[in-house]
Amino acid sequence: GFTDHVALGNEEWNPWDADEKNELAAYQQRYEANLKMIKYARSHLEQTSLRVQIWGKAAIGLYLWQHIFEGHLEPADMTSQWREGSQKAGKTYFSFLTGPSVVPGYFSVEGEHVVLVLNGREPAKIVYATQWLHYARTLMETRKIQHVAVVLLGNEQCNNTWIQPYLKRNGGFVNLLFVTYDCAFVNEEDIFQWPLGVATYRSFPVVEPSWSMLHDPRSYLCNFLGTVYKNSSRETLIKILKQDGFDKLCWIAAREQWQPQETNESFKNYQDALLQSDLTLCPVGINTECYRIYEACSYGSLPVIEDVMTPGDCGNSSMYHSAPLQLLKTMGAPFIFIKNWKELPAILEKEKKISLQEKIQRRKRLLEWYRNFKAWMRQKFINTLENSFLPSDKG
Repeated sequence: GFTDHVALGNEEWNPWDADEKNELAAYQQRYEANLKMIKYARSHLEQTSLRVQIWGKAAIGLYLWQHIFEGHLEPADMTSQWREGSQKAGKTYFSFLTGPSVVPGYFSVEGEHVVLVLNGREPAKIVYATQWLHYARTLMETRKIQHVAVVLLGNEQCNNTWIQPYLKRNGGFVNLLFVTYDCAFVNEEDIFQWPLGVATYRSFPVVEPSWSMLHDPRSYLCNFLGTVYKNSSRETLIKILKQDGFDKLCWIAAREQWQPQETNESFKNYQDALLQSDLTLCPVGINTECYRIYEACSYGSLPVIEDVMTPGDCGNSSMYHSAPLQLLKTMGAPFIFIKNWKELPAILEKEKKISLQEKIQRRKRLLEWYRNFKAWMRQKFINTLENSFLPSDKG
């Protein structure tokens, strides 16, 4: 069944290959490499050495499990009180738990290794996250579990100092930390940058690329649907679009107030805008990194990113010197980065002249890059856990 799934996955992924011989050969090679990988994985299934339980207590847990791990959850209904899934990867058997009913002390802890997915964006969330950390510490002290890693939705100004005392390096018990945004204390040893991903709290889906997503002409040059904060660069952006009449060629829907919950209609509009635009404009908000970047990638709409540091404690770390968006830049994201929205008219003028064939190639590159990015993050996550949690062979 697993082989079928991979083969089918590739067919879905490569619907355009039939008429392109070179790509067909590459596809054949990829397919054979995949088969080899599966046979290899099967022969190593018996060697599963690690059981890791992931407790998803923040919405980014769904991005980790459903988008990066391509894992499933039962029941499928998002409003369920309790949802779970499992899969084998590398030497590790992962199980994932999420939902309001997952409460400290009221579920069975299976496996000696735990990944806690927490929200540390604001004080109230930190209080809740801390309760989970204390629960994990108790389990460590009573030897119920051996290792703890944390995936943290960090604060948008990168004010994450509250987590520091819990890290093993500072006398705490957390072996590894994966944290969102350009957190300055990322060191690629035990603290890693993690992608923000799509807004799973707004039920943004896992999108399967289709033939029409790749090949159809799109009705709009660009889109921006979002909140326009007073005195922000977003106001400048709207002005520039209106001045040059580009607001007629782009799907622009600005609102003055941020709304945490989408209506079905506003959500459908947003997805349609991504699907119907060649470019998605990504002005900075409270942080430069936003869900919109990853959501645009899902639909093959190229992000145009305002490459400007936002106020706060985010910035370059000892490992990276390309903030903001260090992780995406390091991974070679094929986006358009601009320093000022005044550069936009020239980009849109150029966009008008690009042929559909070139746009199709660009969409393919973007979707392929995004798929590889997620696969790379998954592999890095697994390798990091295995290197940290498995006893090293001293021999």
